Amino acid sequence: MLNMYNPYGLNNAYLPFHCGKKPVYSPAYPYMGYGMDQFCSPYQSLSHYPFSAPGQQYMPAGGCGCDRPVIQDYGPAPFVMDIEEAAMLNNTFRTALWTGKHLQVTLMSIRPGEDIGLEIHPELDQFIRIENGHGIVMMGDTKDRLDFRRHVNDDYIIIIPAGKWHNLINTGHEPIKLYSIYAPPEHPHGTVHQTKADAEAAGHHH
Repeated sequence: MLNMYNPYGLNNAYLPFHCGKKPVYSPAYPYMGYGMDQFCSPYQSLSHYPFSAPGQQYMPAGGCGCDRPVIQDYGPAPFVMDIEEAAMLNNTFRTALWTGKHLQVTLMSIRPGEDIGLEIHPELDQFIRIENGHGIVMMGDTKDRLDFRRHVNDDYIIIIPAGKWHNLINTGHEPIKLYSIYAPPEHPHGTVHQTKADAEAAGHHH
């Protein structure tokens, strides 16, 4: 994974692993290329790229493996990404995609038969959108009385108010791919939990 933070330029979501880190200079946008020796564009040519600027260096799509986004925490810098693509590509139990002062976006992949873990967030609201998979979401005022239950699948959203106990169980035969928004943030910047066991060891279920 590319370990680079660029607070001034375009987001580096399409930088491949082997793109370098030597700075380039653009007369129009002097900070845009800071920290990289080439900006790999998912577009076929410079003329198709909507944010082109003199002095920027580009490579055509596929020429340097730029057709897939790098999954990492891009907060708190301005950021744009195809969230459905990112969610479908993620294979970790949880990865923070963007962490700011007031909001956090995470990606999750829940294996068949697995759940996210029964938990409550007293001080924050949570939004979940399922991009792929089937499951049952449960919520309630106490951990032993989850009387709100709904079946969910592709394109469903789940709103979890602060103070509600909740869980999501994968009842299908393929991973549930989702993204979650916490307001305010729940996990440390850069959080990556490869498995549910890693999340439990870190003290965070969901």
